[in-house]
Amino acid sequence: MRYASREEAGRRLARSVGHLRDAKPVILALPRGGIPVAREVARELDAPLDVLVVRKLGVPWQPELAMGAIAEGGTRILNEEVLRRGRIGEDSLARVEYRERAELDRRARLLRGDRARIPISGRTVVLVDDGLATGATAAAACLAARAEGAERVVVAVPVASPEAVRRVLAVADEVVCPEQPTDQDSVGAAYEDFHQLTDSEATELLKPQ
Repeated sequence: MRYASREEAGRRLARSVGHLRDAKPVILALPRGGIPVAREVARELDAPLDVLVVRKLGVPWQPELAMGAIAEGGTRILNEEVLRRGRIGEDSLARVEYRERAELDRRARLLRGDRARIPISGRTVVLVDDGLATGATAAAACLAARAEGAERVVVAVPVASPEAVRRVLAVADEVVCPEQPTDQDSVGAAYEDFHQLTDSEATELLKPQ
């Protein structure tokens, strides 16, 4: 299964989360790739759309490999196995986290602008991304949503490895993922169009519909 675009993936994913409509959820996109997917889900469920900014903490010499992740509100999770295998010290971790925290704050201001965050205390929250690689960023987002009082946390993605789904299930109440290939080495491989969204594209998609 390949998706033509994130928008198509969002429309297909929306059919898989229809059971959440009566819960009147808040849809939180994980920027930037999750925004076009989440927009389609929010439209189908007639639900409010916001973002929850999360940043991966990449290994210094292999940035695509997550040694952890951070989220708005100060949440941080670490992948102890990656830290141990890479013999990554506190100083290296701190430098990466400092840089990524600054970028997280910048993106949150840029994407949300003057809009206040949608309150999620006591609500069902659906966290949406374009896929799960390691699951680290989605796990951090789950913890951040719980810290803000979310009553139920659901992660919804079009594609993920079974291992990533298992990792996220440890911190989410439910994971909705229609495609879980065992032989795919990246999220991008599931898409024909997997271009990196610009900040302007992302902010345009987040404007009230």
